[in-house]
Amino acid sequence: METVILAVVIAVVVLGVLGGLVVGSRRKKSLPPPPPAAPDITAPPAEPHVGDEAETPRDEPRRTIEEVDLPDGSAPPVTAELPPTEIEVPEPTAGRLVRLRTRLSRSQNALGKGLLTLLSREHLDDDTWEEIEDILLTADVGVAPTQELVDGLRERVKVLGTRTPDELRGLLRAELLKLVGTEVDRTVRTEPEERKPGIVMVVGVNGTGKTTTTGKLARVLVADGRSVVLGAADTFRAAAADQLQTWGERVGAHTVRGPEGGDPASVAFDAVKEGKEMGVDVVLIDTAGRLHTKTGLMDELGKVKRVVEKHAPIDEVLLVLDATTGQNGLVQARVFAEVVDITGIVLTKLDGTAKGGIVVAVQRELGVPVKLIGLGEGADDLAPFEPEAFVDALIGD
Repeated sequence: METVILAVVIAVVVLGVLGGLVVGSRRKKSLPPPPPAAPDITAPPAEPHVGDEAETPRDEPRRTIEEVDLPDGSAPPVTAELPPTEIEVPEPTAGRLVRLRTRLSRSQNALGKGLLTLLSREHLDDDTWEEIEDILLTADVGVAPTQELVDGLRERVKVLGTRTPDELRGLLRAELLKLVGTEVDRTVRTEPEERKPGIVMVVGVNGTGKTTTTGKLARVLVADGRSVVLGAADTFRAAAADQLQTWGERVGAHTVRGPEGGDPASVAFDAVKEGKEMGVDVVLIDTAGRLHTKTGLMDELGKVKRVVEKHAPIDEVLLVLDATTGQNGLVQARVFAEVVDITGIVLTKLDGTAKGGIVVAVQRELGVPVKLIGLGEGADDLAPFEPEAFVDALIGD
């Protein structure tokens, strides 16, 4: 019996040992391999921020504030000096007249050559005289002056009989001078008696060269030894005041201006006031010249004249006309003459396509003389109008 019990115990122990081995083996196979050791990773350098140094600061010797040389304040700071505005010396009136005569002769003698060619015919019949009339009308002389000139020529040709080229030129010159007028006072009045300054008001439609003419007239006066103040009363046109001021700075003339779109009469008033205080010889007032058909502009122009005359009477009112506009310029002249008393005419662009006859037509229309002419874009291309030089240029040599 004891033997049986012993055998049973041994069998249980053997089975327990074998079961433990099997379970251990299965656990050993199911466990995952241990993870590998984590590698050593070096962190990238941080991005530099504003104010950071580009590299690690190094220990360097530094100076204290006691060791740094500081300015003692005795030397003034160095500043760049702006170059002074260069004042131009305008060309004298006498010198420019010679050059203008030559230019006028080159551009205007088509009228004279045409007339001389027709008058040189052996027989001057009615058809020839009609051709002469056509040439004069095409040159903007006007109907009434043309008829006067033709009648005078016919009478003198009949008396003269045989005609040499020199005789024809003299005949035509005399009749043209009679038409243009040689006895009229063409002086620009800038020297009133017993007071200063002389006051000149410049009017006209924008685009005729009004502001430019005002600047050129300032050059003429400065060349003749006169001191000038410019009044930029054309406050409605952009950059008009800048343009006039530039003309003034070139010859050392002071310019009075106001805000863009401001009251033109106020600017004109201030210009005359400053001119009197400065003791200058002449004040030139450039006025607005938008569409001449605008009633508002004409009223404003009349206001400028009335306000200025609170200081003193206006000595000269110059109407600027573009000679290339021909008969259209006469329409402008009529409108301006109704608002202000025109005392003189300035004909600009009297070269190239301009017709010389406009001189005669505009004088007849307004009853006032042409006093100044402009023959180009140059700063000194404005000169007094001389009837003899003008007629000689029309006829040619």
